[in-house]
Amino acid sequence: MKFNLSDFGKHKNFAPLSLTRPIGSLRVGIMTNTQRYAEYLPEAELGFHTESYLEEKYPSVDSTLSVNACVIPNQDFIAAIVNIEENSSLFLSKLLLAKKGNGEKQVSFLGEAPVILNERWDIFQLNHTVLKNDFELITENRSSKALSDTNLLIGSEKDLFIEEGATIEGSILNTTNGPIYVGENAEIMEGSMVRGGLALCKSATIKMGAKIYGATTIGPHCKVGGEVNNVVFQEFSNKGHDGFLGNSIIGAWCNLGADTNTSNLKNNYSNVKTYSYSEEKEIQTKLKFIGLSMGDYSKCAINTMFNTASVVGVACNIFTDGFPKKHITSFSWINGQEESPYNLEKAYDAANNMMSRRALTLSDGDKKILAHLSHSPS
Repeated sequence: MKFNLSDFGKHKNFAPLSLTRPIGSLRVGIMTNTQRYAEYLPEAELGFHTESYLEEKYPSVDSTLSVNACVIPNQDFIAAIVNIEENSSLFLSKLLLAKKGNGEKQVSFLGEAPVILNERWDIFQLNHTVLKNDFELITENRSSKALSDTNLLIGSEKDLFIEEGATIEGSILNTTNGPIYVGENAEIMEGSMVRGGLALCKSATIKMGAKIYGATTIGPHCKVGGEVNNVVFQEFSNKGHDGFLGNSIIGAWCNLGADTNTSNLKNNYSNVKTYSYSEEKEIQTKLKFIGLSMGDYSKCAINTMFNTASVVGVACNIFTDGFPKKHITSFSWINGQEESPYNLEKAYDAANNMMSRRALTLSDGDKKILAHLSHSPS
């Protein structure tokens, strides 16, 4: 089976994270959608229908079936796309879920409704539900590694799963409100206090004395400390020190300096306004809690303070003794109250310097994506 995960015109709704990847490659819960489909359909070949500048790194496959990448698949949805007829469109109410061929024949989806992402803040808003579903999918008919007796577990053992190679010592884990998944070679250091739902992905680390509230996802190879509440980290990003981060989404290869703090609630408790890439302006949301949205390769210095619902683009460098503005465009160098463009070659160097610690470098595809964004910053 072959099919393409299509952004279906929603690509900018998930910026700044989607500026460097298709929607189907965004992590929410424990996995990305590409990984979920690999779990459900291990023989399937997946591609992407996305923005043209992303196509080299994320190519399409030769198939007439396009699946909405905003849909988090469940068993009923998998069955529906496997059995979809040629020239049919699958709808949930008025939302197009999948299309095969010319899509002339409209079919209603009748199974258990899947989780559907509509805006970037859904990544943390719906993380609890998606994480719980992913936990059940990944751990079904499998046995967890035993929890060391140096730890205190509050809640049910069935809601804790520890992969081989993972290490947890001297910590308090609470699964009362959601499951805790600890990936292969991940580590929870001593003195940490963790409330589920939590996804600590492969080779990720929770540092000593951290306070983690659910639902939080710490992507592969991330290092996280301090106080974190309902945050989704993609991969290879660090928040290694004290400071509060809540109701936020952090891209790949980001670094938050020591004592970085983010407001996630206005002082007057009113609903939050935030920058929308699709509207190209600040919009009113229906949410009271929104923290920081940060694109890939962006960094901030020690003691940085972010206002409620701040948005930072790709490859930004922020060091200031006050609050930076709420929307920082990609490739911005923020020095105090001064702002200047971040040179592309220097951005390459900074990214490679960080990646070299993991024995990795920017690919040609990565460089072309960054070059495109540097000429049209947003």
